[in-house]
Amino acid sequence: MTVLLALSASLLTGLGDFGGGVLTRRLPALAVVVASQTAATVVLLLAVLATGGWADASPALWYAVAAGVIGPFAMLAFYRALALGPMGVVSPLATVGVVVPVGVGLALGERPGLGQVAGIAVAVAGVVLAGGPERGGPSAARTALLLTLAAAFGFGANMVLLAQASAGGGLLLMLCVQRLVNVAVGGTALLFGLRGTDTSELLPELRARLPLLTAVGLADVAGNATYAMASHSGSAAVAAVLASLYPVVTALLARGVLKERLRPVQVVGAGLAVAGTLLLAAA
Repeated sequence: MTVLLALSASLLTGLGDFGGGVLTRRLPALAVVVASQTAATVVLLLAVLATGGWADASPALWYAVAAGVIGPFAMLAFYRALALGPMGVVSPLATVGVVVPVGVGLALGERPGLGQVAGIAVAVAGVVLAGGPERGGPSAARTALLLTLAAAFGFGANMVLLAQASAGGGLLLMLCVQRLVNVAVGGTALLFGLRGTDTSELLPELRARLPLLTAVGLADVAGNATYAMASHSGSAAVAAVLASLYPVVTALLARGVLKERLRPVQVVGAGLAVAGTLLLAAA
């Protein structure tokens, strides 16, 4: 059951990333973030109300609030990177954000094992190679690479904050609070960004793509939920490793649907980024 749930988490997260990346090639990235997260928030609110999840409220939810503030900016950077660069490179590179919780552990006195040191080294090598030796053609643009690394840092910070927020239980409420703040912060930024601009074309575009926007938001929530169940149904290490395979889904979809073609050095770099992440997750 652990294997099935963790692989389902990878599949759902990979599908959501691919859908979000496709949408940002037609719509403003922040609009995609806000619309998709609003759909997820509605579902989570209904779930919390139906299950009486409010009873799990505790001061630890402030960590979820902090994660909710960081989340929209990380997702915005990630979706913009997916729109600018090859998904087969961007998605694997975003997984190196796992270095952040490792760094926090070091700051708190933990000492990395050989597997963690190897994972960090391999992931960094992947970042360098996946950027490509050239900046033209199919090579990842400098902006896409920087945005991906910013998103990775944000995702890693979220991992740390959400781990603290869920330490006392109440996973469903924690996810709901996080996304409520996501929508509030992202929505405010979107309103300021659109102030004085003509939104007559944007709103119809959002309505026309509402089913896909909703699917992206729900895939994100479902991926988090299935991973949480996997981590509690068996080996947490096995669940983390298998749930970290989601970039493979995004990369395969990008190659199969969008016909992306990468330089050999980028393929090697993307593979190293994933391998480094798996080493860190398994250590």
